[in-house]
Amino acid sequence: MAGGGGDKFSVLLPTYNERENLPLVVWLLARTFRDSGKEFEIIIIDDGSPDGTQEIAEQLEKIYGSDKILLRPRARKLGLGTAYIHGMKHATGNFIVIMDADLSHHPKFIPEFIRKQKEGNFDIVSGTRYKGNGGVYGWDLKRKLISRGANFLTQVLLRPGASDLTGSFRLYRKEVLEKLMEKCVSKGYVFQMEMIVRARQLGYTIGEVPISFVDRVYGESKLGGNEIVSFLKGLLTLFATT
Repeated sequence: MAGGGGDKFSVLLPTYNERENLPLVVWLLARTFRDSGKEFEIIIIDDGSPDGTQEIAEQLEKIYGSDKILLRPRARKLGLGTAYIHGMKHATGNFIVIMDADLSHHPKFIPEFIRKQKEGNFDIVSGTRYKGNGGVYGWDLKRKLISRGANFLTQVLLRPGASDLTGSFRLYRKEVLEKLMEKCVSKGYVFQMEMIVRARQLGYTIGEVPISFVDRVYGESKLGGNEIVSFLKGLLTLFATT
């Protein structure tokens, strides 16, 4: 594996209808990595967005170069877990950053993730909305309650040793993520939580960095009623099998 100075970071960005957000998130990512002198690549996994996200990604590939922006689309929406598996096949970094493309996760936190990883030699560094000065902005009370409730239930049932289970802003060692992907069975919203639970089972170490999560700037939120139901089902399945 590459040593401290030779680390490379592969950012996996699953997208679906993110044409307004994508140029800005890519610009912020490129600036963040360049400012901190880190080698990086951004892998865009677009699931057949009808809004032209893919065309925007192609433009970005031309602007930044195909060594920095790798567009690896799929024909249709196939779920978050499989998007990461697909993206990882193309990743050449020894560390993987997963995050949302909708600007709810600010790339400015990535250098803190990297620092935290080095500090404790962690296998995973997870962004947390529920510790230190972390927080959520732009959510109504209902969404905050659902998120807090989901998190609380998970803590009680699974004792995972991390404070934010449903967040999707994380840094993984590549081989750790690959191993977890082999074990994970969930799709959708519950997938992030299962990753942490499985990590704990396999004895991987987890560091946390407080982040501020800002609700989507453009487009529709992905968390609907049916996802809450599938989250609860997934939680019970995990509880029954761990």
